[in-house]
Amino acid sequence: MRVFLTGATGYIGSAVLEAFVRAGHRVTTLVRHSSTASEGSSRPPGVDAVVGDLSNPGSYIAAAAPCDALVHTAFESSARGASVDRVAVEALMDVAARATAAGRRMAVIYTSSASVLGNVDMAATEDAAPRPPAGLSWRPAHETAVLESAQRSGARAVVVRPGIVYGGAQGAVTDLLQAAANGLIRVIGDGSNRWPTIYDRDLAELYVRLATNPEAEGVFHATDEADERVNDIVEAIARHARTRPDVRHVPLPEARLKLGPYADAVALDQVVRSTRARTLGWSPSLHSITGNVARLLEEFRSAQAAA
Repeated sequence: MRVFLTGATGYIGSAVLEAFVRAGHRVTTLVRHSSTASEGSSRPPGVDAVVGDLSNPGSYIAAAAPCDALVHTAFESSARGASVDRVAVEALMDVAARATAAGRRMAVIYTSSASVLGNVDMAATEDAAPRPPAGLSWRPAHETAVLESAQRSGARAVVVRPGIVYGGAQGAVTDLLQAAANGLIRVIGDGSNRWPTIYDRDLAELYVRLATNPEAEGVFHATDEADERVNDIVEAIARHARTRPDVRHVPLPEARLKLGPYADAVALDQVVRSTRARTLGWSPSLHSITGNVARLLEEFRSAQAAA
């Protein structure tokens, strides 16, 4: 399979790239700088790069057009992030529509977030109505744009809603590991909220499964269904720290001043189920953070040493 991937240097995208390469697929990645594209010796076999910008579809649609699946994991973390994402969504769906009209049904995988569900304590499945916090109020409309465009054109569209991703050198859990090493963990709110979490490699394997299964369409959640409370995660991390860190609970309004919409996302209390993903035979290899802190610490320290 030929795959076009945005966000390949990001947290989710880098894991997704590795998963597609492991599975033997050829991947074209969208990169921002020519220096990255020219580093051919550092790329694994089967990976090509095209220089472009999400906000300028003309810079990448030619590279996307010959592919079998378009996987969108990139997001610009700036004030114009939502508008750039909409431009990219419309461009990728147009590529898919043209290919499908020409007799080659193309798949598009769009990366959303379980955060669009808002606070949910009744095991939300994929048919739950989104109730996003204010900072993500734009995201459901982009999900709908992807799904409705595919319905009109006959292309195959998938929306992935990952929980809070952990593993490796990035993400909210790695931030907690780093904070513990520094001696002070800040928890937004009282810490009684439950996080829907997913190991980065397990999430990446789901992307490959979704891209290669011609029957996979619609919304798919990606969580390990551990339903662990933030306080329990923090306590497990604190127990593994070389010196037990202090823990400070930060009121949400105060956290918003520094972190913006991200603060609302990690303060949500969510119980999220991945019913549709499991019907495809997908099953996470890791089922909790608290039970795997030693492993996650080793990954974190290895990443630090390699940096």
